[in-house]
Amino acid sequence: MASERIGIVGLGTIGKAHWKVIRESSETTLVAISDPTPSALEFARAEAVPAYADYRDMLEKEKLDGVVVAVPNAQHVPVSLACIERGIPVLVEKPVADEVEAAREMCRAAEARNVPVLVGHHRRHSTAVQRVRQAIRDGLIGRPVTATVMYNQLKTASYFDLDWRRQAGGGPILINLIHEIDLIRFIFGEIRSLQALSSNAVRGFAVEDTAAVLLQFHSGAIATISVSDTAVTPFSWDLASGEFDLMLGTSDRMKRQKVSSHVFAGTEGSVTLPTLQYYNYHGTVEPGWRSDLNAETLMAESGDTYVRQIEHFARVIRREEAPLVSGLDGVRTLQATLAVKDAAASGRTIVLSEQ
Repeated sequence: MASERIGIVGLGTIGKAHWKVIRESSETTLVAISDPTPSALEFARAEAVPAYADYRDMLEKEKLDGVVVAVPNAQHVPVSLACIERGIPVLVEKPVADEVEAAREMCRAAEARNVPVLVGHHRRHSTAVQRVRQAIRDGLIGRPVTATVMYNQLKTASYFDLDWRRQAGGGPILINLIHEIDLIRFIFGEIRSLQALSSNAVRGFAVEDTAAVLLQFHSGAIATISVSDTAVTPFSWDLASGEFDLMLGTSDRMKRQKVSSHVFAGTEGSVTLPTLQYYNYHGTVEPGWRSDLNAETLMAESGDTYVRQIEHFARVIRREEAPLVSGLDGVRTLQATLAVKDAAASGRTIVLSEQ
């Protein structure tokens, strides 16, 4: 099998994570990177990887089968459009764009030129997430009723040394909550409407430090999501899954917590993530709170989520698979996440779609 030739635009934290998995996978070869910062250029050259300060130079001079776009959010669309214009498939990091209409413009361009776009909502590639999604679709929990999602952890003081993390757009809604919105859409289906509250009372920055969201799905199910970067708890995907450690290695290791951060419940049972616990009343005479609750663990294959994502991208490039997260799918997640900010600011219920 041929190895797909990949370039990276943007060599920050996530860009370096992609660097690592592209080199680890037998299906991809890292050809070049582009980043205007001297430190990134020096890093690449020290690793004997061709480096360009201007991504357009890289696109013109290198033979690329695909490009990973890991630049700041506002640059996602222009960089992706430059790739699309040259017929190069794109893996664009989340969010797909910083504005919904800009994201739609990119999707229209990709459709017109028949160029695949994969959005980097990486959790969809998690074997645990895919196991829970399939279990719910197979009826394991009966009719879905409610979901409880928590992303609450304490980020270190040094995390906020970067100015943009203290300004509008740099808070947990657009950085962390967007992952939860995409995950819950993937598992529970499309969102009909939402309500939200946000607060900056603890840190006092211009951006929120805490938010809560109430979601209603077209199925009739309801979910709550709480998110905070100033709460001391073990209940967040990053701490519970250990995914961050696999992505970046030991130098940026988080202290993993063996807890569940997500609960999906229905009329016949409930399942959790990332622990894959399954609770039910099977075999009881009268199911309900007076009976013993059975507990078992669902089984899922192991696998590095980011490696699975880049190998899926290779198959997307070869047109063997459709993108698991298409550009339009990324637009829907972005639209719902931005609606959280609107709902929190206005106090209104935001209707996303009637059907």
